[in-house]
Amino acid sequence: MVRKLFERALAASLALLTAVATGLFALAAPAAAAAPFKVLAFYNGTWDAAHIDFDKEARDWFPKAAAQYGFSWEATTDWSRLSAGGLAGYQVIMFLDDAPPAERRAAFQTYVQNGGGFLGFHVSAFTTSASSWSWYYNTFLGSGNFATNTWGPTAETLRIEDRNHPSTAGLPATIQSSVSEWYSWSNDLRQNANINVLASLDASTFPVGTDPNQQWRSGYYPILWTNKNYRMLYANFGHNGMNYETNTRTSSTFASAQQNQWLIQGLLWLGGQGTTPPSDNPIDPAAWYPVVNKNSGKCVDARSAGTVSGTAIQQYTCNGSNAQQYQFATTDSGYVRINNRGNAAQALDVTNVSTADNAKIQTWTYGGGANQQWQPVAEGGGYYHFVNRNSGKCLDVPAASAADSVQLVQYTCNGTAAQSFRLG
Repeated sequence: MVRKLFERALAASLALLTAVATGLFALAAPAAAAAPFKVLAFYNGTWDAAHIDFDKEARDWFPKAAAQYGFSWEATTDWSRLSAGGLAGYQVIMFLDDAPPAERRAAFQTYVQNGGGFLGFHVSAFTTSASSWSWYYNTFLGSGNFATNTWGPTAETLRIEDRNHPSTAGLPATIQSSVSEWYSWSNDLRQNANINVLASLDASTFPVGTDPNQQWRSGYYPILWTNKNYRMLYANFGHNGMNYETNTRTSSTFASAQQNQWLIQGLLWLGGQGTTPPSDNPIDPAAWYPVVNKNSGKCVDARSAGTVSGTAIQQYTCNGSNAQQYQFATTDSGYVRINNRGNAAQALDVTNVSTADNAKIQTWTYGGGANQQWQPVAEGGGYYHFVNRNSGKCLDVPAASAADSVQLVQYTCNGTAAQSFRLG
């Protein structure tokens, strides 16, 4: 993989050109949304199956996100639109898998210097010749040259370094990323006063990568950052896991609910919208609530009114019993334990501390485990989805069933009604 990257960069240098699931994360909608904004994403889609697949997945995921959060999104391979006329009316541009060709660089620089928003992914920062466009690689991104990469692609724990930025609002101290190949850089971004590192690899996540010859075992590696002088964000991720022999995807860039939260909140900020939570009444950590699934209209229920560890959590026709009432007791960093009223010592628990899709939900005596903690994420209108702290996956009614006695599971967050619950 590194050899491919260097070959591509060398070819570009010789030519004097610099060539970068699908579930949606439903976060709090703006309380007073600004006018809808427009996003234009540039990509090439011609090099490296993993990057091509990310382009394909982005072209599916972002239009759904746009419809949900009130902006418009389109993608193009026509870099000639990177011009004053072509960008008129667009508040944000993205680079999915490349940086612009030489003849389009001046237009891009003018756009961002005039306040246009920018979000770049993964390869959009890759170069082995930063001096060929020093303003972009050294000043704007601040990263300089590509230095090393990890292999194979992995999901990692990210430490949120600035929890006051609009893109990181409401995120806990650490989050789980989706799978990606990760890049390091020749410049130390910590030494650049204009760069604000939003997230880096947490020390607990080492080693990073599965190939011992392309593995990071310690060090400082920025993953998300912004340049304070511009309305911009850069994300190191954007490389799906791939089976190169069959050209099939083995992971999703949009599999992490918390990473998606950063992504959407960041886009809203770039587009000039806030991320203020809706005006719904906050959850009272001392109160007891029925929890009603949006899809089925049925209540979260402790099977057979069980009050002991191992009781299955299911959906069932609402009946007002203690088995269908829950308390959302605060733990820390925006997480709660969800206690059943039949026995408040019993909390919702992902079986076997699993991080897999379709792992079943039960009650278990609360012991402080991350698999027993959930982040309530307001969707507006009194609805929430609940993200497990251990797995980053959402509480889910499997197969969007409307039947009684279906045991709840965790599943990759996808924004569907099967993962949406109303309190009360």
